[in-house]
Amino acid sequence: MRIISGNLKGKKLSFLSSSTTRPLKDIVKESIFNVIAHSNLINVKIKNSNILDLYSGIGSFGIECISREAKNVTFVENNEKALMALNENLKKLSVQNKALLFSKEIKEFLNQINKNVKFDIVFLDPPFLENKFINDLKLIKKLKILKKNHLIIIHREKKIIENLDSLFKTLLTKNYGRSKIIFGIF
Repeated sequence: MRIISGNLKGKKLSFLSSSTTRPLKDIVKESIFNVIAHSNLINVKIKNSNILDLYSGIGSFGIECISREAKNVTFVENNEKALMALNENLKKLSVQNKALLFSKEIKEFLNQINKNVKFDIVFLDPPFLENKFINDLKLIKKLKILKKNHLIIIHREKKIIENLDSLFKTLLTKNYGRSKIIFGIF
């Protein structure tokens, strides 16, 4: 795993070999950032953005955002081994000053968040076999913690069928191998 672009381009990330976590593959990550940068449907840029990275894992998405000059990234992860790898990556790359790290369940984090903090982009990468993220999306919408121009990105298994239309407006869905990336807004 590596940083694809930006100030940290080419730097390697520590990652886990685990049955409960899966890294965001470089090709999928690169495609996500290409869509953000080049799609006419997306009205948000990474540079100077406030990013919320939920189910952060080792921080691959959020650290890529930092490399591409995001203002800051809030990481939320509760898996102990993933947190250790994420912390190691932030220290190794000397980017702790642009990162806030929370070791909590998503719902607990969201219920304690400062409601004055507004995010440009929310990235959710929940385990493929669970759908608790749907309640997380409902809570994010209820709390109004997104800026007017915002983007929600969800990483799911391609085969899983979930009707998210009642939660938010899907702008675009892209498939890469067994991954499905959903781009949307409230």
